[in-house]
Amino acid sequence: MIPSVLLLAILPWYVLGVVVPWLDNDPFVEANLHATKLGFGLPPVLSPGEITDETRTLPHEGHIPHYVIDNCPLVHLYSEETYWPADVSEFIRHFNIQTGNKSIVKDAPLELQDLSAGFSPTVQDPDYFVPSENTFLTALDDFGKDPKWLLGHRPDYSTGRIKNAPAILIVVDKGNGWVDAYWFYFYSFNLGAFIMGYGPWGNHVGDWEHSLVRFYQGKPQYLWMSAHGGGQAYIFDAVEKKTRVQYAGAKESSRILERPLIFSARGTHANYASVGQHAHDVPFFFSALSDFTDRGPLWDPSLNYLGYTYNGSVVTPASGPEEKLGVDWLYFLGRWGDKQLNWKDPRQKWCPVQWRFIDGPRGPLAKHLERTGLCQRHKWWNFWGGCPARRSIKRGQGLDAEHNDLVGDNCGILLYRIRPKWLRSLARLVMWRGIACFTMDYFTG
Repeated sequence: MIPSVLLLAILPWYVLGVVVPWLDNDPFVEANLHATKLGFGLPPVLSPGEITDETRTLPHEGHIPHYVIDNCPLVHLYSEETYWPADVSEFIRHFNIQTGNKSIVKDAPLELQDLSAGFSPTVQDPDYFVPSENTFLTALDDFGKDPKWLLGHRPDYSTGRIKNAPAILIVVDKGNGWVDAYWFYFYSFNLGAFIMGYGPWGNHVGDWEHSLVRFYQGKPQYLWMSAHGGGQAYIFDAVEKKTRVQYAGAKESSRILERPLIFSARGTHANYASVGQHAHDVPFFFSALSDFTDRGPLWDPSLNYLGYTYNGSVVTPASGPEEKLGVDWLYFLGRWGDKQLNWKDPRQKWCPVQWRFIDGPRGPLAKHLERTGLCQRHKWWNFWGGCPARRSIKRGQGLDAEHNDLVGDNCGILLYRIRPKWLRSLARLVMWRGIACFTMDYFTG
């Protein structure tokens, strides 16, 4: 008993005093959002504004390297999902554009090309300009009744292609051999989480999620996936892969690829690296507020996407349907969905931590694509600005979780060895779902 108690007492201090300083020199740990040293002996990652002709990686704007497509993540959508991936071009037809005070700056029907960085809503006063940041896409239909356009489209069972819902790919040159590939996944509606079975809370029209694959000299090094404005970074080799026949359009080719897998949560579409129950927006596991993933229908975004490059200020389309659609819509920085419903609206509800319907999200260019770190931004609890890339998959919890050699939890493995059982139960209460355990797992990944 005594050794177990001592072990619990000294372990967090050992991690903070010995393991963390050692990790400072590890080539595969990124200390914070603005860190640029991502590999031992490798040149730094640069923001687009720092790139010169000598440090440029891509040969020209609009160029999508083949290795970006070959390593596009495959997405397991939730088996009982209600709101599937959607087409931004179809989605936009069901809205007008309004300011926060409900003044219409562009009336329906809209086309994607109608979106831009700002609007001059009146012919009488052409100098009156409304920046897109101050606008909302406002639905013409009652989204509380699930109109058909809100439901999206399922992937084809055999190929994983969704012909009516292209993904959005934005490739950003980060210099010195580094390239970032941002895959954006659009859904017409975000069904929020349930708290202790009551909800959902945090619903909103429009939902942009994304993943980042970071390459060095054409080889994938890191994978980051979004979840509720935050997300998790992994060493690329740590993420589960699926052997996949490459398709050219709807036809198989002779190439076999190893593609990374990510899992989209039910309703919220937050992305995780494993199956099961995941803590939602909190720093350690909290079962009352959770996301759920499983091995539902497989979506292959590489079979239907719109491709662009971005240099920090200018978006350039690849040659294809992207050129016909133009790029102005990507500069729209308003909300891709309705403004948070007024408290008087009968559809609106409130709980101590959230409203039932909140503002729609902003689009791809608002996701800090110029970042040199892997994380889009830091969560409220991450005051130190850390963004380490994990070396093992962070496992899900619950009945649907899968436990195998690829999925583990360092703190949990330690606790299995504690005897007697009552002490192990006490340790789980203190550490397994607590901050000490989270700290260990955060730094040892």
